[in-house]
Amino acid sequence: MSKYRAWLLLTAANLFWAGNYVFGKYVITEITPLWITFSRWLLAIFFLFPIAYFLEKPKWQMVKQAWLQLVGMGLLGIIGYNMVLYSALEYTSSTNAALVSALNPAVIVLFSVFLLREKISRLQTSGIVLSLIGAFVLITQGNFGQLLQREYNKGDILMLAAVVIWTLYSIICRRLTIIPPITATAVSALFATLIIAPFAIAQGIDVTKISPLAVTGILYITILPSVFSFVFWNMSVRAIGISQAGIFLNLIPVFTAIISGILGERITGTQVLGGSLVFLGVYLTTGMLDRKINGLIR
Repeated sequence: MSKYRAWLLLTAANLFWAGNYVFGKYVITEITPLWITFSRWLLAIFFLFPIAYFLEKPKWQMVKQAWLQLVGMGLLGIIGYNMVLYSALEYTSSTNAALVSALNPAVIVLFSVFLLREKISRLQTSGIVLSLIGAFVLITQGNFGQLLQREYNKGDILMLAAVVIWTLYSIICRRLTIIPPITATAVSALFATLIIAPFAIAQGIDVTKISPLAVTGILYITILPSVFSFVFWNMSVRAIGISQAGIFLNLIPVFTAIISGILGERITGTQVLGGSLVFLGVYLTTGMLDRKINGLIR
């Protein structure tokens, strides 16, 4: 695959993921986070397993050996992250949720330092600090005096929790190298669906009160963000590497803001400032500027 095709697939993948925030904001008004998560991944596994089989030809004996890590991925990345994300959308805007989620690359690096003993430069450390300042700007709406108060937007705090959950999920993914990525996603989604099914059944759902818009939202969330985005992402990572592909994650808040703006959501100056600080911080955290500087020195 050419790098230009990989860039196109990555752009599409992040556009679909951005739509997850926007559609999730509408669906959450009619369907609980538990049922959104359950129905989304129950449907998705019927697509993911055939794709994994034909694209990756998985060795199921290896999958069996890694069952514990795959269960952990299901609990964190499928159940935990999605439940917290959709709960956050009950209280905050889709744009703010996406901007806070842009902290993911920086927080992954931070956790890697403490949990995996990876080393980072001073410039990367500055990037983490800058990203956190940007997040505080978003959460406090530019009023840092609110940090001393006890009342915050629940949605923004929940998104911070979602970032931490996704970080732990990503660390497990990074260490699970014996299973192909789409296969790992399919199997972890299957485990998560089996775990969450009794709770979804116990909670129940009145399908007669679900509007066509919510049904459309669930189908969108299932097919595009859950299936196509993961497939496009994995194909592109194989073609150009995780470092270059990771930069494209910064498109999610941009696409979310554009879609939300088209649908009538107002974008504030505080969101622009906070988001810009997060983006700049993430850029520094990736180490790309370090590599450019070292290249110039050499």
